[in-house]
Amino acid sequence: MTAASLRARLRAELTDEIKATARRHLATDGANLSLRAVARDLGMASSAVYRYFASRDELLTALIIDAYDALGSAAEAGAGEGTYEERWLGVCHAVRDWALANPYEWALIYGSPVPGYRAPGDTVGPAIRAVLALGRIVRDAADAGRVDVGEPIPGRLGEELAGVAERAAPGAPPQLVARSMAGWIHLNGAVSAELFGQLDNTIGERREFFEFQMRGALSWIGFR
Repeated sequence: MTAASLRARLRAELTDEIKATARRHLATDGANLSLRAVARDLGMASSAVYRYFASRDELLTALIIDAYDALGSAAEAGAGEGTYEERWLGVCHAVRDWALANPYEWALIYGSPVPGYRAPGDTVGPAIRAVLALGRIVRDAADAGRVDVGEPIPGRLGEELAGVAERAAPGAPPQLVARSMAGWIHLNGAVSAELFGQLDNTIGERREFFEFQMRGALSWIGFR
C-alpha cells in the first residue's frame, strides 16, 4: 500500500469515526451538534476535526445523506417480489422498521427543521430514494392495469404536478405521481406519529395498525 493510499484509508476511517460519534450525540443533543463535543469524545483537538468537516452544517449534511441512503437501501430491499400490493407493503414495513431501529436519524431527516441549516442540493438524490421505491411499484402496477389512473388534475396544481412527473417519472400520468407522493406522505406521517409518541396509550398493536393504514393508502391511490 502506498503512502497516499494509506493516508486516504486513515482519513476515511477517522471520518467514519467522527460521524459515528456525532450520531451518538443525536440521541442526547438532537441536531444541535457541537464539533467541539464530538472532538472531545474522540480525544482530538477541535481544530483537528475541522480538517474533516469545516463546519457543523457540513457534518450535519454528511449525517443526513447517510441517513437518507440507509433508509433508501432498506426501502429498495423491502420491495422484494410478489404482488404489487405485497411489494408496496414490503417497502412500507421496511421504512417503519428502519425508523424504529434508528429513531434519532429519522428525527434528523423528518423531524423539526434545524434552525439556521439549509440542506444543499446533494441531499436531494438520497432523499428521494425511498419515495421512488414506492413510485416504481405504483407505476409498474399501473402499466399492468392494476391501478386506476384517474382523471387529470386541472389548473395550476395540475401544471405543477406535470413538472414533478417529468422530473421524477417521465411519461407517468401526473395524477398518479401525485397520489404516489401522497402515499409517501401518509407513510411518513404514520411512522412519525408512532415514533414520536402519538399512539401512546391508544394503540398497542402497532404493526397491525400500521399495515391497516398502508392498505388504506393502496385503496386511495387506486389499486384494484
